[in-house]
Amino acid sequence: MPCSVFTTKSELNKKNILNSVSLYKTPLWIYDANIIKNQVKKLNKFNVIRYAQKACSNIHILRLLKKYGVKIDAVSYGEIERALISGFNSKNDEIVYTADSFDENSLNKVVSDNITVNIGSIDMLHQLGNISPNHRIWIRVNPKFGYGHHKKTNTGGENSKHGIWDLQSAIKVVKVYNFKLVGIHMHIGSGVNYKNLKKVCESMLSCVTSLNYDISSISAGGGIPISYKLNQSCINIDEYFTVWNTVQKKLTKFFNHPITLEIEPGRFLVAESCILVAKVNAVKRIKDVYFVITDAGFNDLVRPVMYGSYHHISVISNSCKLINKKLKRKTVIAGPICESGDIFTQSNDGEVKPRLLPLIEIGDIIIFHDTGAYGSSMSSNYNSRPLIPEILFNSGKCQIIRRRQTISEMISLEL
Repeated sequence: MPCSVFTTKSELNKKNILNSVSLYKTPLWIYDANIIKNQVKKLNKFNVIRYAQKACSNIHILRLLKKYGVKIDAVSYGEIERALISGFNSKNDEIVYTADSFDENSLNKVVSDNITVNIGSIDMLHQLGNISPNHRIWIRVNPKFGYGHHKKTNTGGENSKHGIWDLQSAIKVVKVYNFKLVGIHMHIGSGVNYKNLKKVCESMLSCVTSLNYDISSISAGGGIPISYKLNQSCINIDEYFTVWNTVQKKLTKFFNHPITLEIEPGRFLVAESCILVAKVNAVKRIKDVYFVITDAGFNDLVRPVMYGSYHHISVISNSCKLINKKLKRKTVIAGPICESGDIFTQSNDGEVKPRLLPLIEIGDIIIFHDTGAYGSSMSSNYNSRPLIPEILFNSGKCQIIRRRQTISEMISLEL
């Protein structure tokens, strides 16, 4: 849930923000390591916490998570390399590679480093089996239904590319290559609806008990939400665990040996740990709405444009004047990108949605809250804009964990 930068006890406070702006300029990302640590603790009832690093793959964040006992999920050759550089072991299932297809580099890497693979298609079974029979694998099952806070985050059902539809056919191939089937993975999308959660658990129980194959683990996938809006209720992790733990207990009894329960969060661990800090470069009135143009664009934070995602917005006055909280006006926060869609205040269908915000002036600082997940990791060089710095605060110490990219570095690949 968004916290006031003026009263928060976290490192994401006004003093640290202004000091960082002075040192590193804007736009920039600022993280608080302690928030990540606290989020990990909330999931400690699960046997294994496996971080979906696509949410935020900075190697310094990965090192933090390893320190806190978290394992890693990688979805590309590059993410495997990031995990290895960050200190994760390719053995002991510290890294699991999840995909719906293999590229040549990824296939060669999982074989050479003996990395467990979470298989999303039957073709992958044949491709892996032909060069590495007996390999350790998971199977990702499409339970034939899905759910998500947006249609683009739905990862199950007939319109989803993810997972294996015909599990029994997959099991036949597993036996041909004598794969070591570790477990079954099932994830239907981002966001938790308890009616759907119960349905997923029932599907997991049905799938596993009909396998005619012994396994040691199940994965509940990820998608655990956080509260992006003020006063929005938070998910009850104890209740979420209890629902899955019921399945775990039934399967332990069914197999007559312990079944490990994994959780695979991305957003939940890192979203609230980071803010995007920008500066106001222009303010203009169009009819009765004020458009505020910041120096951060959707190349930095794409979620509002891609999903219509909501991020709470705070303002720090450049003139150090006290902001009159009662005096507000309809405001659209936009970026400098040469695209009409470069709007941070919009709905999931792309409609511009002004917010009531304090009077904003040129030079003021704009804070986009809860941007640690799919913020920096989805940023790009669109409009030939360099990638921006990432700053990490850890117990009062400040560290730059990614410096600002230079234009010459950006262009160098083309020379």
